[in-house]
Amino acid sequence: AGTIAAKSPATKPTAPPTAAAKPAASLTPQPAPAPASRTLAGGLKVQDVRTGKGAAVTRGKRVNVRYFGTLTNGKRFDDGTITFRLGGGEVIKGWDIGVDGMRVGGKRKLNIPPGLAYGKRGSPPVIPPNATLNFDVELLNFR
Repeated sequence: AGTIAAKSPATKPTAPPTAAAKPAASLTPQPAPAPASRTLAGGLKVQDVRTGKGAAVTRGKRVNVRYFGTLTNGKRFDDGTITFRLGGGEVIKGWDIGVDGMRVGGKRKLNIPPGLAYGKRGSPPVIPPNATLNFDVELLNFR
């Protein structure tokens, strides 16, 4: 006579779970990963949010940029549009480096260390000494 244990469900071989048995969560769309950032000269961090179209802007061109600037605590200190000669020293160095290579319609986040912004002096009363600045910039056009 056999034992009850030999016929118990625990001793029956079980098949591995099939693909249909996987949780439905794996089928739900996941948010797109954040664009990768890269570090350029002087510690400037750049993150392309949107690439834009056409040729990349180069030093010496007059660029028209829409921007939004915040301190690291999130406080907005400036926003608007500006036209300047790229690489001409008309703006903080972080902009000359960070806007280079953008395409029209492109959007980029710039994290500019003090050495490429206003440095030890800051720009009182709005920007304190040794401030790291964050900018969202969009290249509107260049010529």
